[in-house]
Amino acid sequence: MSGGRAKGMTMTTDTSGVEQLRTSIKGRLLAPGDTEYDEARRVWNGMIDKRPRLIIQAAATSDVAPTIAFARATGLPLAIRSGGHNVAGNGTVDDGILLDMGRLNTVEVDAEARLVHVGAGATLGDIDRATEPHALAVPVGVVSGTGIAGLTLGGGVGWLTRPYGLTIDNLVAAEVVLANGEQVGASDTENADLFWGLRGGGGNFGVVTSFTFRAYPLNPDVFAGTLIYERPRWGEALRSYVEWAGDAPDEVTTLVTFMVPPADWELGDRPLMFLGFAWAGAERDAGEAEIARLRAGCEPDVPVVDPTRWITFQSGFDAAMPKGVRAYWRNASFDRLDDAMIEAIVEHCGAQSFGTAADLHHMGGAFGRVPEDATAFPNRAAAFWLNIYGFWADADDDAARVGWVKGFSDAMQPHAMAGQYVNFLGQEDANAHGKALAAYGKAKLDRLTDVKRRYDPENLFRINHNIPPAI
Repeated sequence: MSGGRAKGMTMTTDTSGVEQLRTSIKGRLLAPGDTEYDEARRVWNGMIDKRPRLIIQAAATSDVAPTIAFARATGLPLAIRSGGHNVAGNGTVDDGILLDMGRLNTVEVDAEARLVHVGAGATLGDIDRATEPHALAVPVGVVSGTGIAGLTLGGGVGWLTRPYGLTIDNLVAAEVVLANGEQVGASDTENADLFWGLRGGGGNFGVVTSFTFRAYPLNPDVFAGTLIYERPRWGEALRSYVEWAGDAPDEVTTLVTFMVPPADWELGDRPLMFLGFAWAGAERDAGEAEIARLRAGCEPDVPVVDPTRWITFQSGFDAAMPKGVRAYWRNASFDRLDDAMIEAIVEHCGAQSFGTAADLHHMGGAFGRVPEDATAFPNRAAAFWLNIYGFWADADDDAARVGWVKGFSDAMQPHAMAGQYVNFLGQEDANAHGKALAAYGKAKLDRLTDVKRRYDPENLFRINHNIPPAI
């Protein structure tokens, strides 16, 4: 694996070097002062305000290698963007090069083989819209504007996690452009070490240009809904939920969200507990019976169990998190939810104001049956995963909203297991070895470091939750 400057490259960041890059790609090159530059540099998290020296909007896979070569020749830092939804802002960079893959968003469905071929710039919504007409679904996340590349490389937790596992558990193959410009395949039978690292190790090893996923049958008229609880009943509802979750079937995935709802939801301006569910089984009667059992333990104040289309349900969180909100996140995993933990959740979530939230993901099922060392994702033993986050508009609220996230997170740490989900890690956690060690643990970090040394020995791909090639 070659390192250092790209052989034969004489590019610089002067006008001639930039023009040489411009003529070598099919996509667009934007610089400060260009009409569309300011919009193109924006990412989802409004707290991230960076100004790349150049933005390359790739129009073809062939645009990736020249951009990589330019970054190596100039020594400029290189950021890779799919959907730009990463909370840490890893899809942009100050005074460097941004390679925006967003236009490479094709989705091809092989319904007979139940395989879906996806360009790296596709969003989760793109995939859902392509697969739903075939009554198929790929396990992805819960916000439709999220880019598939960032979601997949970190793991991919969503509404199909229990029946079918994480997004990475359903990745069959990937095409990757390496730091030396070489395009390679990654699968169980081709560059298997790279394939292992891609499944949870983030964007540390190369630029993924396409993915192939397994898809599963799913009725587009999905049985899904939300049970809503008022604050005085949270403790009772959570204890009942934990008891139910202990033997819930794989076909049902649940997500408990605590938040003050947006005004257009017309639910008032107080914190509420939303217990969302999605049933992936073939027999709707069995799903209805299971949700009846859940409700019997603690009847909700407001049940919302209307017929809904899968793509509608999948985009249910979108309105609460529009592009440009200010965001700060933390996360932790747990092997249980006991009374002390429930009391902490009720206390902190009960003190919320609009612009903060917490999601409690029920794990287990197919997710938990994947062997721990099969992927780089940390902690398959987790029963629950908690994401604590803010999404507010006014910079004057930064201290209060970040303070709430940190305070709640700190209160839950004594109960937490080892391992953190890198897709739920904020900007302050992006480039510290101690954070990588905390996220992956020593054994997986050592293995990821070995993969990094082989495929990116100069650490070109470092604008991420970085795994350096040497410690």
